[in-house]
Amino acid sequence: MYKVVVLTDPETAYGFRLAGVDVYEIDCPEEVNNEINRHLEDDRTGILAVNEGFLVGIDDRIKARIEATYRPIVVSLPIKEKFGAIGERKAFLARLVHKAVGFDVTLRE
Repeated sequence: MYKVVVLTDPETAYGFRLAGVDVYEIDCPEEVNNEINRHLEDDRTGILAVNEGFLVGIDDRIKARIEATYRPIVVSLPIKEKFGAIGERKAFLARLVHKAVGFDVTLRE
């Protein structure tokens, strides 16, 4: 069985962990190319979801490799970089979780 892997920033990693996927936090843009390569070579990875901000700066060779491969499927995660009020952050994360699991999940503090 293939696994879903998410590459994202530390601020949004927690939400994806709640969805039950493998999450790898990336603190600096220099790590992105290495992490994507590592997961492209891992036969267990079926879907590789990457923070859309990270995909902008990846190496052209990696972009070509992503387009040429059939597995893992690499998808861009629409991550909102600047959050407003706490209610807006919760609503944004709730939409992401709903999209991932297909139903609403209420989180308590």
